[in-house]
Amino acid sequence: MVTMGIGKAPRNSAVLPFYGAGTIFFLILTILMFIAADSFKEHFFHPHTLALVHTAALGWGTMIIFGAAYQLMPVIFEEELFSSKMAFISFWFLLIGSIILIASFWFFEVGLFMITGGSAILIAVILYNFNVFKTAVKSILTIQKLFLMASALWLFITVTVGLLLAINLYYPYIPTNHLEILKLHAHIGFAGWFLQLITGVSSKLVPMFLFGKSDKIRLLKIAFVFQNTGLIAFLLDDFFIGASDRVFIYYVLILIGILFWLAYLKDAYKKRLKKKVDIQMRHALISMVSLIIALILIPVVLMVSGNQWSVLYGTFIFLGWISAIIFGKTFKTLPFIIWNMHYKDVHGKKNMPLPRDLYIEKLLFYQFWCFVAALGVLILGILIEEIIIIKIGLLIWIVVALLYVFNVAKVFLHKKII
Repeated sequence: MVTMGIGKAPRNSAVLPFYGAGTIFFLILTILMFIAADSFKEHFFHPHTLALVHTAALGWGTMIIFGAAYQLMPVIFEEELFSSKMAFISFWFLLIGSIILIASFWFFEVGLFMITGGSAILIAVILYNFNVFKTAVKSILTIQKLFLMASALWLFITVTVGLLLAINLYYPYIPTNHLEILKLHAHIGFAGWFLQLITGVSSKLVPMFLFGKSDKIRLLKIAFVFQNTGLIAFLLDDFFIGASDRVFIYYVLILIGILFWLAYLKDAYKKRLKKKVDIQMRHALISMVSLIIALILIPVVLMVSGNQWSVLYGTFIFLGWISAIIFGKTFKTLPFIIWNMHYKDVHGKKNMPLPRDLYIEKLLFYQFWCFVAALGVLILGILIEEIIIIKIGLLIWIVVALLYVFNVAKVFLHKKII
């Protein structure tokens, strides 16, 4: 059993609230997607589309990732989390800010309401950054640590730009086209926050869970350089000069960085001692495939007209790449956290359950195949622009959410049995 740093684990209050809230947000996301099914055929700058994107990015993705990051920082940094109390405070700012911001987009209430939500989220991100960097300075610098620190900074930039855009909707002051800055905001979030956080964490956890260590750390170092060089060059060029065909150069740079990261994971997979790939790792495989397809779609989005390509790209990013990685890692990390809470001081008892006994594995199996079906049907509906197919896919997504919520609730409600 992977120990995941029992002795240095943060307080449960620094982790569990994020998992609980993120799970509820995911259910809300699937319901909102069904209600606003027409948004999958609309331009991305539409109130309901903006609400859905921020529910996925903040309420679902970032909420779960914050909780997982606070839990895993002691594992990756090999030091205790700087402040569990600060982590708990950041939860409330992220929760309240996300609710306000999502509601303001859904009803398109620009002004103080939207700005307040964005400000609360920025405070949560500042607290998160402070915790990351104060924890990081305690130990030697590793490439995984570098990815986590960089992703935290990119998140701060992403949210700051988002808040400035919220202010601009109420009081226009940005001379540049609002939609162009919005695109930069999205790209920083995808390639800065999510990509680099997932790169850093997966390069530590995937080898750990597969019992397959790769010694090719240089691959991750190259990945870090290319991912950040491509993103920084793209942002500077696009902001100061303007959109041009040079975007393909930056796209290739980031793509090279991603390929080096995937090469590292492949090497760890080849050297694994655990030959059987469990259902959680199958989620990780779907996640990587979704990311690759999303990357292939980027030139299509740039060169081919039609809203469905942008919608398809966002679907693969949020519902494929990010959601799949969360599904898999939830049932690798959350059961261990709850198990540790109940049984860390219990030794030598025959009837003591294992972390995997805290959830229903068969339910996770059903969830996986429903997830594959939901993603496939939704993608088909978007491609052929058929609202009935889209709604069928979104109904299956609600089933996926209900299965996920039930299994997460079972883990949370586990009672100590010895």
